[in-house]
Amino acid sequence: MFRTFVCAGLLACISNNGFAQQQTDSTKVQLLDEVVISDSRFSLSKEKSGKVITKIDQKQLERLQGKSIAEIINATVGIEINGTKSNPAQNLGYFVRGGRNRQVLVMIDGVALTDPSQIANDYDLRLLNTDQVESIEILKGASSTLYGTGAATAVINIKLKEEANKPIAATLRSTIGTNESQKDQNYRLNHFMNSVAVNGTLDKFSYLTSFGHRFTDGISAVENGTEEDAFNSYNAYLKLGYRFSNQFKLSAYANLDRFKAEFDDAFALMDADNLSETKQERVGLSSEWDYGAGNLTMNAAYNDVRRDINSSFPSQFNSESYIADVFNRYVIKEKFYTVLGINFQENKMESFSIPFGETNFSQSIDPEMATFNIIDPYINGVYASDFGLNINAGARLNNHSEYGSHLVYNVNPSYVFRTSFGYLKGLASYSTSYITPSLFQLFEPSFGNPELEPEENRTIELGAELNLTKKLNLSVVYFNRLEENFVDFVDLGDFVFQYTNTAEEFTASGLEVVFDYQIFQAFKLRTNGTYTHVDEDLDLRIPKLKINAALDYQVGENTFMSLAYQYNDERNDSFFNNETFENEQVILDSYGLLDFYVSQKVLKNKMTLFANVNNILNETYNELFGFATRGRTVNLGFTLSL
Repeated sequence: MFRTFVCAGLLACISNNGFAQQQTDSTKVQLLDEVVISDSRFSLSKEKSGKVITKIDQKQLERLQGKSIAEIINATVGIEINGTKSNPAQNLGYFVRGGRNRQVLVMIDGVALTDPSQIANDYDLRLLNTDQVESIEILKGASSTLYGTGAATAVINIKLKEEANKPIAATLRSTIGTNESQKDQNYRLNHFMNSVAVNGTLDKFSYLTSFGHRFTDGISAVENGTEEDAFNSYNAYLKLGYRFSNQFKLSAYANLDRFKAEFDDAFALMDADNLSETKQERVGLSSEWDYGAGNLTMNAAYNDVRRDINSSFPSQFNSESYIADVFNRYVIKEKFYTVLGINFQENKMESFSIPFGETNFSQSIDPEMATFNIIDPYINGVYASDFGLNINAGARLNNHSEYGSHLVYNVNPSYVFRTSFGYLKGLASYSTSYITPSLFQLFEPSFGNPELEPEENRTIELGAELNLTKKLNLSVVYFNRLEENFVDFVDLGDFVFQYTNTAEEFTASGLEVVFDYQIFQAFKLRTNGTYTHVDEDLDLRIPKLKINAALDYQVGENTFMSLAYQYNDERNDSFFNNETFENEQVILDSYGLLDFYVSQKVLKNKMTLFANVNNILNETYNELFGFATRGRTVNLGFTLSL
C-alpha cells in the first residue's frame, strides 16, 4: 500500500492534458478537429455526442509500442481485461461494468467479429497484432441498436491501417526484451516482436500488405510451475482497393492470424505440457458510395476459426461466420443525421472430443444442429441543434432463427453549454440490449441446454463533461445496468453441471471519471478512475476501484517520455479445491504497477528508437489465483519508416 501512495503522489505532482485525437470517416459531413463515430456512425464533433467515448489514435499507439491490444485497452476507463499481466498465453477475461466476455462486442473495420465455438461467443484479442492497428474507439453502455446482439456493456471499434497516399511506403518495427516473473530477474531475452508493412496508392489503385510475428517465453503459466510456457503468434494481412470515381470505392481484404499458447493444469495448478492452437482465416469486401448528402456502405466478411486443445481432455473446435451489414447514412440540413441499415449473420460450429476409453476423435457437436442466423433491420438518428440540444435515438428488430423477434432501443439526449473557452455538457441515456446464448451453451453434449433463453440488459447513464479548449477535459458518468435471464453454469448435484437461466435479476452500478489536464506545453497528465459495485453473484475478478494515470513529457521535437501507473483494488476470485471437489472463494490483494516509456526520433524522423520498463518496482501480485504474473520487464526496439 505504501508503494501505491508513493506512486500516486508522484503522478499527482505533475499535470498535463490528454492527446489531441483525430479520426476521420468516409462521410465528409464537416471538417472537425475532434470527432467520434461509434455512437452514431457519423463523424460528429465530440461535444455533440451523448456518450463519453475513449479514443486511442495512431499517435498514442506509437507511444505504446511493445504492448498488446489487450494491454492497451486495459488502461481505458471502465474496463478490466483480466490476463494481460500474466503469461502471454493466458486466456483473456473482459470485465466491463460488471459484465463478461459475451457482453463485449469487437468490431474490426466495421465488421462484428465473434467466435461461435467459444463459450461466450466472444472474439479473442490475442489474434490481433498491434502494429496493424490504426486506431481504437471504445463505446461503453448498451449499444445493441447500432451493433446488435452482444453489444451490452461495450463496443471495441478497431480500425486497421490504411494505405499511404504515395506510390510506395514501408514500415519495419522490431522489439526485443525480457519476460520474467518477480522471482526470476536474470534479464534473459525471451520476448521478440517483429513486423513489416508495405503499402501505397497508384492512381486509383491502392494496396497494403503486412506481416507480424511475436514470440514470448520465460514464465510458467502457474505460479508454482518451473517449466516455461511460450506464446507464439503471426499475422498476415492483405488489402486491395480501387476507386472507380470520387463517389465510389471498393476494397477487398484477407487476414490470416494464428497463435500457439502453452498452458498448465488449471485444476491442480501444476506444470503440464498442454498446448492450445488457434487459426483464423478472414476475407471480406467493403464498398462505399457517396451521393451528395448521403453515403451507402456495405461490409461483408467470412470468418473461419479453428481451435485445437492438446491436454488431458483433448478437443477440437471449428466455427464459421458469414456477416453482411448494409447501411445508408443521410444528412438533412446539417442537423439530422440518419442511419438506416440491415445486418445479417449466420454462425455455425462443430467440435470433436475423445470419448472415455477410446483413442480417436469423434464429433460431439454437429454443425447441422449448432447453427443460427440473425437478420436485423435497424434505424438510428441524431438531432444536432444550433442551441445546444442533441438527441441520439434508435431501434433494432432482432430476428433470430431460434428465438424469433426482439426489439431493442436507445434514447440518448445531451445538452451543451458553449463558452469562449470550451463547453459544459450534460448527458443521459436509456438503452436496452439482447444477448443470445452461444452455440456452445446450447449444444455442448455434457453441459449444454437447448432450453436457454436470451439474456436482456437495461442500462441507464447520467453524466457531465467539462472541456476547456487545449487545457482540460473532465467527465463523470454514473451507470446502472440491470441484467435479466442471466446464463450461469450451475451445479445440479452429483457432479452434474449445466448452463441455465437464473430467476434472479442482477444489477451493476458505478462511476467512471476521466481527468486530462495541461499546465505546461510539454507536460500532460492523463488519468481515469472507475468505481464498480456489482451483486454478489456477478462479483468475480472485478476490482471495486481501478485507477490509471500517465505523465507525458515531450522533450523538444524528438524525445518523448511517459510514466504510467495502474492501481487495481481487491478482487474476488474462485478456484477448484482438489481435496473437497468444490469451488472456493478467495480475495486477491490490491496492487499497483509503475511503467516507464521513452522514445527518440533519429534519421530525420524516419527512425524512432524506443524503450520501456514495466513493473519498475517488481511488484508481487496476483491477477488470477494460482497463476504467475510478470515482474520487472525491459523492452528495446526501433521503428523505421521509408
